[in-house]
Amino acid sequence: MSTPTLPNPGLGTFRLKGDTLKRVIHDALALGFRHIDTAQMYDNEQDVGAAIAESEMPREEIFLTTKVWHDRLAPASLKASVRESLEKLGTDYVDLLLIHWPSPDDAVPMADYLTALQEVQQAGQARHIGVSNFTIAQLDRALEILGPEALLTNQVEVHPFLQNHEVVAHCQARGLTVTGYMPLAVGKVLEDDTLNGIAEAHGVTPAQVALAWTRSRGVVSIPSSTRREHLAGNLAALDLTLGEDELEAIAGLDRGERIADPEFAPAWD
Repeated sequence: MSTPTLPNPGLGTFRLKGDTLKRVIHDALALGFRHIDTAQMYDNEQDVGAAIAESEMPREEIFLTTKVWHDRLAPASLKASVRESLEKLGTDYVDLLLIHWPSPDDAVPMADYLTALQEVQQAGQARHIGVSNFTIAQLDRALEILGPEALLTNQVEVHPFLQNHEVVAHCQARGLTVTGYMPLAVGKVLEDDTLNGIAEAHGVTPAQVALAWTRSRGVVSIPSSTRREHLAGNLAALDLTLGEDELEAIAGLDRGERIADPEFAPAWD
């Protein structure tokens, strides 16, 4: 079975809401984005759904991802969460449904919530399923529970200052696409001298360099922006090819700087 293609880049929607989010989605779709990433925890699924409904883009041409929060992992609650998400999004299905975080301290057994996730997929409410913020050990457990080809992606934090090499390599070796969130390190890439130097050499922005580096690793990125020119630049970054010396210089920026590290996070690799 061939691995489905996850459109790259996607549009991240964390912290975006209301008319601003709707405008961003309309701009992104007009520019060529076809992948929108949201989550129930973002409290913006209704706005995402409204923007998609208002657009001229057919629903089937949009790859829509949402996620189940860690307090809704008990099977009945997970399934209710999905129904709520679909109602807010105004759609009968999502293209990708993720477990947003593994159950803290395994309060809900992984077999319970992953089986429920798979049942949602089998019911036609999600075309693909995956996980987010899973460690290597958790990912291996998940694949033991569901089977080696069950999951499309593990969505984890990836940017030049947290390159997450072991997790990325392990996921790819197991046949999963890695989706990297916070690819611009909440704007910190714009301040880095190395990235600025490479950007200047190519006549691009440091953000584009970071996204081109992410793509070079086979990682799908989901940057967020409210400005149309930045959205266009994020797409254009896919056409930028970095030299081996530039990739090596970026590799040297890894400092294990994790931005998303809530108290309920797993013991990271």
